[in-house]
This record gives sequence, C-alpha cells and structure tokens, in this order.
Amino acid sequence: MPIRDDVIRLGQFLKLADLAEDGAQARDLIADGEVRVNDEVELRRGRQLVRGDVVAVSLPTGEESAQVG
Repeated sequence: MPIRDDVIRLGQFLKLADLAEDGAQARDLIADGEVRVNDEVELRRGRQLVRGDVVAVSLPTGEESAQVG
C-alpha cells in the first residue's frame, strides 16, 4: 500500500489497508489488543508507522496483515 508521507498513523493505516471498516472499528480493534505491529501488540491508535512495518489484525474470520510502504 503506497503512502504519500514518510509516516502514517496506525488508525489511518488500518482503514486504508482495509483491515478495518472505519475509524470506530479501528479504535475498537486496537483497544481490544487485536492489532500487532511487527509482532508486538500495539494499543496506541496514534502509533506512527514507517515503511516496512507489518501490521496484523486478528479478526473473527482469521488474521489479516499488510505491510506499510
């Protein structure tokens, strides 16, 4: 997924990568500990991601992931 800036916030990335339907779902997934960045649980919606970071989300349908960049 191409990004225009050098960094993007986790909440925005979840929506752009179709890992969350909207901001509310992104917030809930993060708050519930269902989101990992580079294999570490991330609880900050404002976490800044850089190119190469891998974001994984545990969903009822299974795990989905996307790489920044």
